[in-house]
Amino acid sequence: MAAKHQQRISRHYCGEVKNLARDGFGEYVYPNGFFRYEGKWKMGKKHGHGKLLMKDGSFYEGEFVNGEIEGNGLRYWARSGDSYSGQFKSGEVHGCGVMQYASGEKFEGEYRYGLREGHGLFLDKEGHTYEGSFHENKKHGEGVMNYRNGNQYEGDWLLDQRQGHGVMRFEDGSIYEGQWRNNLFNGQGTMMHCSGVVREGLWMNGSPSGAASKIVIEGGDVLETFQGSPFSVEVHLQTDGGEMVTAENGRVLQICVGVRFDGYRPTSSSSNLLKLIEDMEEKPIPTPFGFEFISYPLMERSFERKDSRGVAPPSVAKSGFAQAGSPVPEGGWEPGSGSYSMGLGGGGTPSYLDGKTGCGDQSDNGGSTTMIESFSETGNLALQEEVSYSANQRVEAGQARFQNLMLAPPPPDYKPYLVMDELEKQKAAKKPAGKGPSERAPLSQEKGSDSK
Repeated sequence: MAAKHQQRISRHYCGEVKNLARDGFGEYVYPNGFFRYEGKWKMGKKHGHGKLLMKDGSFYEGEFVNGEIEGNGLRYWARSGDSYSGQFKSGEVHGCGVMQYASGEKFEGEYRYGLREGHGLFLDKEGHTYEGSFHENKKHGEGVMNYRNGNQYEGDWLLDQRQGHGVMRFEDGSIYEGQWRNNLFNGQGTMMHCSGVVREGLWMNGSPSGAASKIVIEGGDVLETFQGSPFSVEVHLQTDGGEMVTAENGRVLQICVGVRFDGYRPTSSSSNLLKLIEDMEEKPIPTPFGFEFISYPLMERSFERKDSRGVAPPSVAKSGFAQAGSPVPEGGWEPGSGSYSMGLGGGGTPSYLDGKTGCGDQSDNGGSTTMIESFSETGNLALQEEVSYSANQRVEAGQARFQNLMLAPPPPDYKPYLVMDELEKQKAAKKPAGKGPSERAPLSQEKGSDSK
């Protein structure tokens, strides 16, 4: 006949026994007073469902096998506030489970003897989410990281570092695909920036190898042109060493023309000149060359064509001239630092993710198709405030060419010319008598017929 369970009450144990061994349900207080177990017993060992409580408030509740924590259970650590629900082996977190950290972090996936190992989903305290492979508690292997700011990385990891091949999709739409090392672009890779800039080639420690650091205008420092005569400007992207950068495409360059405006600092006695300068709506734009300039209308020559119905296309002005500006996607460029004459704006940002360059305090009208109606019978150009006189070109293989540009006639109230006329009058008044005014052509006429 099988032995029956009996009740035993002793100093440490209160519960069922069988064959003088704890067997069935019972409560046991360990001699050290720190641990207390209540649950199932078998042949003197904890076996089945039970709860192990600790004096500091920590506990485990779940399955026991032959005296060991084994199977599914819930573990709570009072000191840290962390909790785990899942599989255990030999008292260790082992298998699949969910760890909820007091800091707000959370891991759901595979463990091996207390360490994250295998596939898992991890939410860190910063709000970033990683799903992929782990090794010894670190992101290792293939995985996808979704950052709180909207960026996403998908690719290889090595000991918590982005390393190997991977794709980073930035929140602004930019994409980098290529090799990584120590969380940085390193090796062969392609950056496709949201502005349209495409940079393909070698990268070193987060920066492109042989990146463009300057924009060079071909043909020398001086370009001579006349009003009404079309001209072209070709620019190249170069490194500090003068090597042409051919691996870059899509950077938007803007060209603008201006009248040099320096040294025009009137004294308190020259009230007319002071008033002219104060009345100027457009303020001088600084350049890195030690002087300022005032922007001047720049046009792009186009040829009038008629469609099959004999009507001129609306994109061509009656005069045969259109606003200078190649259409680019909205947001493809921004105003930047000023330049002079046929000069261009600055290059890329230190992070090499900008790819935008501009000129002056212009508004973002890179994609504008506003047309200038025509020249009036007097030859004056009817200018409107919303018209932006700029030409934009995207770089292809490290170079860009601005073609069929022309200097527009100056507006009738173009302040820089009025200021310079006033300066000439002041200079003439200081010269000794002997030359009549008929011997000197008006300055405004000279500027109206010849601009450089």
